[in-house]
Amino acid sequence: MPRLKKVLESHNNKLHVKKDDNIIVITGKDKGKKGRVIAAYPRENRVLVEGVNMVKKHTRPSQQNQQGGIVEQEAPIHVSNVMLIDPKTNKPTRVGYKVQDNGKKVRVAKSGAVID
Repeated sequence: MPRLKKVLESHNNKLHVKKDDNIIVITGKDKGKKGRVIAAYPRENRVLVEGVNMVKKHTRPSQQNQQGGIVEQEAPIHVSNVMLIDPKTNKPTRVGYKVQDNGKKVRVAKSGAVID
């Protein structure tokens, strides 16, 4: 456990994707799948993507789930395994940063399109 804590504290945890971005998985068992980022976890360098990295979770009966059983849900995926989809070309793109004239820092796709 101490090693994990050291890893989490040692990095500058800024992600190139944010919540509600459209991404594509570039490596792993779900390679090629597209989805929307549901949540971002910068401390762990992971993102939760809609319909990607589905795992089976065993649940016991509760007030919300009277039946119990096996539920399929998304698990976080490492941020290095995903790429942002360029809004202009609809292709995977790397992300750059640019400071606008008004002093606001924005994400920029390599095609030149401003993302946010």
